[in-house]
Amino acid sequence: MVASPKNFPLLAELLAEQQRLDTPVARFSTAHDHGTALAPQLIPLTRPGPGEQYGFEVDLDSCTGCKACVSACHSLNGLDDDETWRDVGLLVSPNRAQPFTQTVTTACHHCADPACLNGCPVLAYEKDPVTGIVRHLDDQCIGCSYCVLKCPYDVPKFSARLGIVRKCDMCHSRLAVGEAPACAQACPTQAITIVNVSVTQPTKLRAQPGFLPGAPDPDYTQPTTRYVSRRALPQNLVAADATQLRVQPAHWPLVVMLTLLPAAVGLQLAALPVLRLSTFHPQLLAVAAALGALGLAASVFHLGQPRRAWRIFLGWRKSWLSREAMLFGAWIPLTALAALAPQFVQLSTFNVQLLVTAAAALGCLGLVCSAMIYIDTRRQLWRAAQTFPRFLGTAMTVALAFAAPFAAVAVLAVMLAVESRTFFGRATPARLQRGPLARAALTRDVFGMIALIALAVAPAWLALIPLIAGELTERYLFFRAVDAPKMPGLPAA
Repeated sequence: MVASPKNFPLLAELLAEQQRLDTPVARFSTAHDHGTALAPQLIPLTRPGPGEQYGFEVDLDSCTGCKACVSACHSLNGLDDDETWRDVGLLVSPNRAQPFTQTVTTACHHCADPACLNGCPVLAYEKDPVTGIVRHLDDQCIGCSYCVLKCPYDVPKFSARLGIVRKCDMCHSRLAVGEAPACAQACPTQAITIVNVSVTQPTKLRAQPGFLPGAPDPDYTQPTTRYVSRRALPQNLVAADATQLRVQPAHWPLVVMLTLLPAAVGLQLAALPVLRLSTFHPQLLAVAAALGALGLAASVFHLGQPRRAWRIFLGWRKSWLSREAMLFGAWIPLTALAALAPQFVQLSTFNVQLLVTAAAALGCLGLVCSAMIYIDTRRQLWRAAQTFPRFLGTAMTVALAFAAPFAAVAVLAVMLAVESRTFFGRATPARLQRGPLARAALTRDVFGMIALIALAVAPAWLALIPLIAGELTERYLFFRAVDAPKMPGLPAA
């Protein structure tokens, strides 16, 4: 039997309802019939004026979470299968008596003070002076992924295939010719539009209606995306995945580097008071140079494009990563010279001591920069009170192991106490260490206790073995247990 409105009344009802729906296609047809353009609904009629820039505006009442924007962005930009520049998440109310859900589409916020740009060591980001769009320069990127750590909204994505980071650029090439970005063009409900946003007073952007409850603090980067709704959003909204435990990448090359470099600087510091013992201090300096060289060599394996690493100094005005690279780049030849020169050149004790002192000073400054790289991301586990004791504590423990073993025991005990405060807390790092990373946390404690005993009763060289093993495990936890802020969403499963 052939279906028709006569023998299927429901079909007639559905067809009639479809004709009454005010779909985007119907609105476009109506606008076309009246001779008006639909494009201004998606993009501004004029370019940004002084004190303005382009920004996304998301109508939360219209967003259905269909992910057409995600598909369009992925298709137009030719992204990898596991790469997304736009995500769709969910906000929920924890109050069961007043349930509330809200789908959220999010991409790069093209911030007024972008953390990715400020942290990049090779100036691979630029903010267009007219449109305010934050663009990533693929041919400049070395794949260090520091911008991934700096951005609190999980915007830059590392492409393992290309060895670089990539991100949303608001389809700037389309905007330049009067076309809407792919996400805005594909949205069936026109929930995404481009608007001119005022950035003359970026410190007050947070007070404007337009950002989300449950999202990272906008004070850090001043995001320009506006989320609007005719309804009053409950202020107790949280991300649907707020309780999801996400173990972060281990970054093994950085784990090795951030263990060996502090140990090397510590050996240099230990060499200073024993320079007159000619049978002992050359060994310390030689081992310091070897460990430092291994640490710096390991860091190269963290880069997606190591052949471009020569330009890492370009961002020294703003990037702590550039400053660290420059300091340790000067430290390693000075350390090697201090260790090897006395073997081939007649140098006085004073000159050798001067070389070692200069190298140790550079090394300590380099460790401060290493700590600031992570402190500057404003993540909870990487606060100054947690990071400085870890990095500088390793150097001090190694140094005191040769000069004052019981003082080294005290320093290591303080380090373990600082770490225990994280373990017994209620925040995400604590939950990770008591949950999926419990075995690694136990291993750290075991090596730490063995190192405490070895420092007190064993020769310093022997005590270094459990000490460095424990520090390697701690650096592993340092990266894996960190809280990673992101926009509200669901696990990408």
